[in-house]
Amino acid sequence: MNCNQTVICGKVIETGALRYTPAGVAVAELKLNHASRQVEAGKAREVECEISVVALAQMAELIIGIAPGTMVKLSGFLAKKSRMSLQLVLHVNKINFL
Repeated sequence: MNCNQTVICGKVIETGALRYTPAGVAVAELKLNHASRQVEAGKAREVECEISVVALAQMAELIIGIAPGTMVKLSGFLAKKSRMSLQLVLHVNKINFL
């Protein structure tokens, strides 16, 4: 199955420092705050969450320059934070500045 796609908009609340894997690939992380109104079971509800985001290679170099408070639309896929973790993070493939 190849249906792991996520698109979400929100405000960048924190960016981490650029680091590198042992193979020399750039890695950067950020936290995104999302707030929206969604319809579920015919009723409107407020949705708010904080999402951990990771980016690799050129995308990592791009996100380290994003200032907190910047509104973005992120596209990517969900994966476990680490091999032993069950926590999900968004691996970003595309960024649009809003």
